[in-house]
Amino acid sequence: MLASTALVERRALPLFCLTALLLRASRGLAPLGHGATLDAQGRFQVRWGREPGGRIAFLLEVQTLGYVGFGLSPNGGMASSDMVIGGVKEDGQPYLQDCYTDRNRDVKQDPRQDYRLEYALQNSTHTVLAFSRDLNTCDPNDKVITESTVRVIWAFHSDDIGAEGAKYHGSNRGRKSLRLLNPVKRNTISPSTPYFNFTNNDVPVPYKDTTYWCQMFKMPMLHKKHHIIKVEPLIQQGHENLVHHILLYECGQSLNETVLDYGHECYHPNMPDAFLYCETVFFAWAIGGEGFTYPPHVGLSIGAPTDPKYVLMEIHYDNPSFQEGLMDSSGLQLFYTPHLRRYDAGVLETGVWVSLHHMIPPGMPSFLSEGHCTRECLEEALNNEKPNGIHVFAVLLHAHLAGESIKTRHFRNGEELQTLAYDSEFDFNFQEFQYLHEERTILPGDNLITECQYNTKSRTTMTWGGLSTRDEMCLSYLMYYPRINLARCESIPEITEQLQFIGVKTIYKPIMTWPFIIKSPKRYNNLTFVEAMNTFQWSKKRGMSFNERVLRVPVNVRCSKHESEEWSIQGMLVSPPDVKPYEQEAPVCPSTTLSSSVSSSSPRQNFSVDLFFAMCIAAAITWKNLFL
Repeated sequence: MLASTALVERRALPLFCLTALLLRASRGLAPLGHGATLDAQGRFQVRWGREPGGRIAFLLEVQTLGYVGFGLSPNGGMASSDMVIGGVKEDGQPYLQDCYTDRNRDVKQDPRQDYRLEYALQNSTHTVLAFSRDLNTCDPNDKVITESTVRVIWAFHSDDIGAEGAKYHGSNRGRKSLRLLNPVKRNTISPSTPYFNFTNNDVPVPYKDTTYWCQMFKMPMLHKKHHIIKVEPLIQQGHENLVHHILLYECGQSLNETVLDYGHECYHPNMPDAFLYCETVFFAWAIGGEGFTYPPHVGLSIGAPTDPKYVLMEIHYDNPSFQEGLMDSSGLQLFYTPHLRRYDAGVLETGVWVSLHHMIPPGMPSFLSEGHCTRECLEEALNNEKPNGIHVFAVLLHAHLAGESIKTRHFRNGEELQTLAYDSEFDFNFQEFQYLHEERTILPGDNLITECQYNTKSRTTMTWGGLSTRDEMCLSYLMYYPRINLARCESIPEITEQLQFIGVKTIYKPIMTWPFIIKSPKRYNNLTFVEAMNTFQWSKKRGMSFNERVLRVPVNVRCSKHESEEWSIQGMLVSPPDVKPYEQEAPVCPSTTLSSSVSSSSPRQNFSVDLFFAMCIAAAITWKNLFL
């Protein structure tokens, strides 16, 4: 247990959480600028902030007088997790234990106590714990904290830890994915900011695992240009796991407005033809994400003559348990202003062209796919539109259930620059835009590679590129400015060279069916290429060899404009650039590590109890003057 003279008082404390934050400030500690509620009832609150010297600080406020557990998990479960357990005992003694769990979920005290208790507070209903640690403790039992997604686990009990250890927490537990070092920006806007909603109206969600539902909307009638400055999801309560993602597509300037009267299943033979002319992504949201606020100098243009008059909202419903009778009215809320920002924002879709030509063998613990935004495409589009380049300020990385990690690599004239965005612990249920710490310029002569690492160990058949959550995608949506006429910059490996790996020699031409039919050899005769790939006897070794082949074959380029037009490079076959495999920089261990006991001369322990109560009184007076 870490030694600390943390301040404790069991009487009711005014402005409990505010007092705790003031206490941090009085001790010269960095402000905790980020926060989240970890449970649906609001009983477990966490705030955090990065501190100088490669440390991170946490403040927990939990509705219990017993112990509090907080941990970092590799997958959202208890096994192999890094955690702390703390609280305030009946005699007023604070405690904080640095613990870990083994593969069997047994909780053990870490021989190295790298978490440092800053202080503890307790009133008649809540416990507050403040503690900190190095981002990288170099302790094998502690998780290294990076800008990737972190699965936070939490628990609490009404009793403190006894001689026999912590009692089982029962249902008072849960998990939540967060980005501790790159959280979503919560920039506030004026309550009087106008907004409009695009929402479905009691859409009957079909009785199947995956549905894409499309609804056309007309943009607000504005007499001059405005900027959208914030977008928030409006997810129907209880449907947080049903609504997987929402995309807004720009549509053609002229269409028959009768299609505004009803929605229809997307990518369906009977859907309205007008839906086919809505291809350019206007905005993207994915499951687990919160609202997106544009930087002060950038906005999404609406109301100008060249801006879209109509948009198509596509909602992906994920219903793997085949629930019946679901009716959904989810959508988006968009805030806008007549006070124009300096630049118009755009969205560029990069990565692997969504297609059956994207294939991942079964039984693979690791399989790498690459999507190329090629030098040829960027060179043509940027030289024609913006030779000085575009500036990326946020990135949304997107894959499905087999995805384990994603990164967007950036190259200039063959030399690799700093990675644009990455998530080494991708969570299908938590996908939101990453704001870049510094804007990145994309120039003619650059190229981007979106890399996705997949795990198909539990699958017995091929995984295909496609729309279902059981299919796969490998995409990165780049938010940038100024907006240019480039909507998609993607690639897909050439199919015939992929099929040569399993021995396919010829196919029937002309191609009259999809998926197309194989002619020879005899063992694949009259099979579709999908059936042939599933017929092949895959093994881990063969899968690895196939992966090596796929990364070397030429790629078909997708280089499309808005309004369904294309740049001349579209459809061309090019060789992928010869680049070195990505090498993650080894984390640097701090030069000194915290010992398992803290010296009594530590400045963090010399805080006066009298000063503490003076702060409580001051906080209460401030609150009264401001709000009563």
